[in-house]
Amino acid sequence: MNTEILGVIAMFIVSVALAIPLGRYIGKVYSGDATRADAIFKPLDTLFFKISGINPDKDMNWKQHLVALLTINFVWFLLSMLVLMNMGWLPLNPDGNPSMPADLAFNTSISFISNTNLQHYSGESGVSYLGQLILMLFQFISAATGMAICAMVFIAMKEKTTDKLGNFYNLFIKSLTRILLPLSMIVAVILLFNGTPMTFKGKDQYISIQGDTVNVSRGPAAAMVAIKQLGTNGGGFFGTNSAHPLENPNYFTNIVENVMIVIIPIAMVFAMGYMLKKRRFAWMIFGIMTIGFLLFLVPSIYVEMQGNHAIGKMGIAQPLGSMEGKEVRFGSAASAYWGITTTVTSNGSVNAMHDSFTPLTGMFCMLGMMINSFYGGVGVGFLNFYIFIIIAVFISGLMVGRTPEFLGKKIDAKEMKIAAIIALLHPFLILVGTAIAAHLYTHNPTEYAAWLNNPGNHGFSEMLYEFTSSSANNGSGFEGLGYGNNSSVGDNTLFWNIACGIVMLLGRFLPIIGPVAIAGILANKKYIPESAGTLKTDTGTFGIMIFAVIFIIAALSFFPALCLGPIAEYFGMKA
Repeated sequence: MNTEILGVIAMFIVSVALAIPLGRYIGKVYSGDATRADAIFKPLDTLFFKISGINPDKDMNWKQHLVALLTINFVWFLLSMLVLMNMGWLPLNPDGNPSMPADLAFNTSISFISNTNLQHYSGESGVSYLGQLILMLFQFISAATGMAICAMVFIAMKEKTTDKLGNFYNLFIKSLTRILLPLSMIVAVILLFNGTPMTFKGKDQYISIQGDTVNVSRGPAAAMVAIKQLGTNGGGFFGTNSAHPLENPNYFTNIVENVMIVIIPIAMVFAMGYMLKKRRFAWMIFGIMTIGFLLFLVPSIYVEMQGNHAIGKMGIAQPLGSMEGKEVRFGSAASAYWGITTTVTSNGSVNAMHDSFTPLTGMFCMLGMMINSFYGGVGVGFLNFYIFIIIAVFISGLMVGRTPEFLGKKIDAKEMKIAAIIALLHPFLILVGTAIAAHLYTHNPTEYAAWLNNPGNHGFSEMLYEFTSSSANNGSGFEGLGYGNNSSVGDNTLFWNIACGIVMLLGRFLPIIGPVAIAGILANKKYIPESAGTLKTDTGTFGIMIFAVIFIIAALSFFPALCLGPIAEYFGMKA
């Protein structure tokens, strides 16, 4: 048990230790400062811009940034639909996997362009190698768009008064060539040497000890696994994601993949500190995020290592903790650590069955996605946190009787209205979606019996988790959803494909549009120099204010729903 805890502590320390210098490097890239990587990647950048005819030095305002972001994502959506609905006859399909129906292709396309990677299919049998490569491309693109638009917000925060906020395409390409591509290549090579396949050959066969012929899926997995972790994408090459022995072969690869989940989200905070020359402000934000992360992590590890209470009442010893749905090669502590890191970010990859977590761990996983800003996704995690900063500044200003100011700019009613709408959008999408699903299930139990693997409180948690994951652009699932009386149905149904697709779309782009609009409007305002009465935003006191805002919004929005799901299940199991 002590060894498991030491492994978890080591993973977190390594993540932070790597994120700090990476953040400084990212800050240099977005600031246009010289780096040692320029000699290698600048010619590649120049080639892209020459082919496309884009002038990377042309400044854009915040509206032009959004138009560029939405346009390229729409184009990639159409390409994805075309490929996924025609995989059956397109090349690179040695296993003969079929094309996707329209509703599943719609869900999958939105899922990958929105950085969600919710998978209502099994990778080995549901997608050809060409489909996997297209989806892997979107894992790069969705991560880079989030990072690029976040960099634009950093520029807006830095400038005193301007509407010139850099060039989206320049920031987008640099995110790809200077950050995501080189890091992905390093991680892919590590995985390759530890047994993750990287081939275009079809299934392999071997004879088991029992004499059975076993077909083993393989493919270009190492490359996809690397960017799925680094880009907080989470979509796995194999159906069981990082619980699969070829996708995550051993404890060392588990450490590498787990570190990669949080390294860029944390690094983006330190990149902001470098660009704004406000390192204390960056450390304050990192501190609040880490406190929230630890409040979810510590009790989750504890309850998973204590074992399942219901099994304990049967007199069955659990020396390894609660191991239902977990891999023995990882253990209960490392599985709980992964479960929290993947849900406080928008990663969504799994190395254990979240449906089998004890009720409180399942609740903490959901809370990580409901808050969606304790580290969060690459770039977009900070944008979500930025909304809470604006609300906290406004409330603090009212408390001291001053006009709210943030980084020398007055926050007026327009900015607060946008922030309030975005803050309420997330719980709206989650709770309304869950309410509709619960209504359909309870009023048509025969027709929708295959939706849930478990009735009662746990079944409600399965539906709540699915919409929470979709709105948070996380992509993980309880995976008990949709495996009721008909195990072939899964969550690949018309309702779940369309409903989750709509929630993923709105949950991705509206929370980007809101913070970008606020940052752009503030950047265009007159700069007000700091005075003795200016609210200090880099102090522990202001950090506590932000944390209080996050806690109050989350509690008021989600506590009633959690009471119907994991909390009721916990007390029911104890009784």
